[in-house]
Amino acid sequence: MRKHVADSQQRLEIAADAPLGPTGRPAREHPEPAPLDGHGPARTIAMVNQKGGVGKTTSSINLGAALAAYGRRVLLVDFDPQGALSVGLGINPNALEKSVYNVLMSARIDPHEVIHETAVDNIHVMPANIDLSAAEIQLVGEVAREQVLARALARVADEYDVILVDCQPSLGLLTVNALTAAHGVIIPLETEFFALRGVALLVETIEKVQDRLNPSLAIDGILATMFDGRTLHSREVIASVVDAFGDTVFDTVISRTVKFPDATVAAEPIISFAPNHKGADAYRRLARELIARGGSP
Repeated sequence: MRKHVADSQQRLEIAADAPLGPTGRPAREHPEPAPLDGHGPARTIAMVNQKGGVGKTTSSINLGAALAAYGRRVLLVDFDPQGALSVGLGINPNALEKSVYNVLMSARIDPHEVIHETAVDNIHVMPANIDLSAAEIQLVGEVAREQVLARALARVADEYDVILVDCQPSLGLLTVNALTAAHGVIIPLETEFFALRGVALLVETIEKVQDRLNPSLAIDGILATMFDGRTLHSREVIASVVDAFGDTVFDTVISRTVKFPDATVAAEPIISFAPNHKGADAYRRLARELIARGGSP
């Protein structure tokens, strides 16, 4: 049995004089998590937003790295044919002999044949390349086509504590596969007005998957990204999101910084690329908050 943080679901008490955080609520500090005394089975989290450029891949890599730094064994699944997550961890998608596509299309392929180690301790990657774009068409005629990824991940779940699936910017069959395989969803949301417009459609899709395919699916949280506290616009967008979704919105907010693309070019998480930077600290806070909410062991 693994050791969980005591009362992980319980909300932390907030001091009466606690300063307000960027969400407009009193800032909550979450403790560093206790170490685990065993690994697996994994809790699977889908990183989903049908809008591109909102920080899904950046958040998958850096949240995964922060969880790994706290001793969690993490599998990152690149579920986007562009292969950005793979590139961000030093894997050349064009040089892959096998990828997540092969795992989806053939039950004879052992997922272990596709999983790569990375330079980051406790993080493995199931990479993707452009081949994955064909899967959406080829899976249409398959029986139980929405559950193909779930069946594949079940074969490795006991080896990890967290599986993070970085989805493509779409609400198509691949994303439905990710939602069907997941226990939870994190929705990265750029703090920009037009980014708000698609959230209702995304939540509606999640509710349909809950109703028809995966009753245990939960929204772990909405993550505000690319925040610029100097602008009234960013602050107003966060206020609108908190007003609409309440405590579903993470206290942690990811600010806009050039260090994220710099880390991507270096093919490593910001946690190791610039460990003292505020961006690295934000993802460590997010990892602690996710664990404290019960979204991760």
